[in-house]
Amino acid sequence: MDYKLILDEIKPTEDEKNRVREVSGKLLEFINDKCHIEGIDAEAVLVGSVAKKTYLRGKSDIDIFIAFPLTTDKKDLKQIGLDLAHQCCDVFNGEPHHQFASHPYVTTEIEGFEIDFVPCYRIDDGSQLKSAVDRTILHTKYVQANLDEGQNYEVLLLKRFMDMTGTYGSEFKVGGFAGYLCELLIIKYETFENTLKEASNWQFGHVIDLKDYGTAKMFKDPLVCIDPTDKNRNVGAALRLDKFSQFIQSARNYLNSDKKIEYFYPLNKSLDKNDILNEFKVRASNVIAIGFDIPQIPLDTLHPQLKKTADSLKRELNKNDFLVFQHDYWTDEESHAVILLELAVSELNNIKIHDGPKIYYRQACDNFIEKFGLENCYLLDDVLVYNAKREFTTPESFISNLLTKEHISIIKVGKNLTEPILNSYKIYDIGDLADDNDFLIFLDDFLYPNQHIRR
Repeated sequence: MDYKLILDEIKPTEDEKNRVREVSGKLLEFINDKCHIEGIDAEAVLVGSVAKKTYLRGKSDIDIFIAFPLTTDKKDLKQIGLDLAHQCCDVFNGEPHHQFASHPYVTTEIEGFEIDFVPCYRIDDGSQLKSAVDRTILHTKYVQANLDEGQNYEVLLLKRFMDMTGTYGSEFKVGGFAGYLCELLIIKYETFENTLKEASNWQFGHVIDLKDYGTAKMFKDPLVCIDPTDKNRNVGAALRLDKFSQFIQSARNYLNSDKKIEYFYPLNKSLDKNDILNEFKVRASNVIAIGFDIPQIPLDTLHPQLKKTADSLKRELNKNDFLVFQHDYWTDEESHAVILLELAVSELNNIKIHDGPKIYYRQACDNFIEKFGLENCYLLDDVLVYNAKREFTTPESFISNLLTKEHISIIKVGKNLTEPILNSYKIYDIGDLADDNDFLIFLDDFLYPNQHIRR
């Protein structure tokens, strides 16, 4: 396939590249001049996809790392680094916002670009690591040195393909491929198309070890890609099994498709609220939507807590015979979240079998019979049981009891979500939520999984 048409649409325009160079150059110059004048032993370095020329059109976020010697006290690194970032924001009219990774960093917007200023340590290899961000400069240098001329376009094709098939992005809510991992795949397999051919035959635990470190056995992840700058790190550690599998299948689908160009564009879907709601009715499942307010916390904190809560709620429902067919969560990432549960049952009978000891343990059996009464106990094979009255016969009543101050500790709720759930949760009819187009898209994906990996 001729990829020129795609590249003409996804690679940065000359104007965008010039503006990126101009803005990043001014910021670097300001910080480095400031360090020189004030005798600060630090250097501002451009890193990330902009520095590596692997950024997609319109995705030109500028990452500037302020590197200090390893001998710098961590407190001084934070204070001086953040102060330099704030001074830069003041001069170039950016409003600074503090974010937190291994330590605080500053995000802002300057002349239409999103900017990150990140204090870090200047290291020569992964063994000197003091915080996770310290590797980033090494990553940039490695890719710059090993990505051949023109291969940055192969990275752009791979990133775009992954983005349109829902497998790009290592943040928790996606669980897909990081940009650095995409670059390493092209360094390994040379072209976008060859990467897909290789990926179509991957097995669980596939190993990529560009520098032959031989440390892959340390990891049990779906994809093991040893960081060329740190032999003890798997670049694919954040890649979830489902996204690993989806990429393999999307590669196979693409290679077998006569509509390859469609994989580089969003799905053309015209969603109808009534059609989607009717499909839920056709399935005849019991669909429960639990909506609640969310706290103002970073998204990388929010999403894991939502997933933890949804997964735990599913487990507890299953333990109590309310069979969950599938579940997921949705959030607008600003004020509200919904846990969606599709159950195979709407109501249970009012008794359940309560297991006791095996018949061979006489004392335990005697105790069981004394507690529940001989007339109420009977044997199932070699297990002594009795019929207990079920406290809750509907999942809605069970959930309402569970999400109370007295019982919410039964499930594993994200630590920042307990109070918001207790104070604001409500069980909704999905029809009342489906007027939100983003939620409607979520419902469509819930009904028809993996739409993005096929065309």
